Amino acid sequence: MSSRNPKTAAMFATLDGITVHYRREGQLGRPALLFVNSLGTDLRIWDAVVPAFAPRFDILRHDSRGHGLTDGPNGPYSITDLADDLGRLVDYLRLETLIPIGISIGGMVALELSVRRARQTAALVLCDTGARIGTTEAWDERIRAVREHGLEAIGEMVLDRWFTPAFAAERPAERRGFFHMLTRTPSAGYAATCQGLRDADLTDTARRVTARTLVLGGVEDVATPPELMRRLAQSIPGASLRLIEGAAHLPCLEKPRETAAAISEFLTDQGYG
Repeated sequence: MSSRNPKTAAMFATLDGITVHYRREGQLGRPALLFVNSLGTDLRIWDAVVPAFAPRFDILRHDSRGHGLTDGPNGPYSITDLADDLGRLVDYLRLETLIPIGISIGGMVALELSVRRARQTAALVLCDTGARIGTTEAWDERIRAVREHGLEAIGEMVLDRWFTPAFAAERPAERRGFFHMLTRTPSAGYAATCQGLRDADLTDTARRVTARTLVLGGVEDVATPPELMRRLAQSIPGASLRLIEGAAHLPCLEKPRETAAAISEFLTDQGYG
């Protein structure tokens, strides 16, 4: 019988020489939702989404390497590296049935992990992501800017991609707080992760996904536009696409209730009601 896991404070594990910050909550022994963060954020971006699932699932969040409270070894960080980190944490915690849920680069990590752990993966949710995101030139320009001038130099540009103009107008304090989350990310970890995004192309990986998949994203996302998400969904056998009105690149922050509802409906359809 599953039981409530009381450990929701910061937890750490050193795995293959990297100390990873993670949080586990929900119901032990149930299928595990693996929430994976985006570039320049940490596990807190899922704070308003997780409570909808705590009564039914085992929930694991972690800070990706170079972000939050997790170690930031020398880069670059590839998608393979990030999926290895999560896979080691899954094994350390002895999780069995997995439902990866990732956003942006976290979606690419979730995609990679789902193919590697196909027998364990019961379903997959890919938020505001693509098989390839951006161009080599754009990532090189961002890496150079961060290394030379720090994250504050690109902070406003990134926030304008994360959120809609309505969010900025109606919720300025929240936007400012998330600006701090971004700019207090270690510049070296951010740049090393950008290198991984620059070099990643998961087109072939997407075709090998066997889990039932939901591609979910914001209608107003300009970082990974709906057409990019549509192409990703079309490349994954049997995948469905759902878009959230009034959201840009991070619906988990801008529209958490709608994000949780879309994921919950998908999981219910897969028999996890």
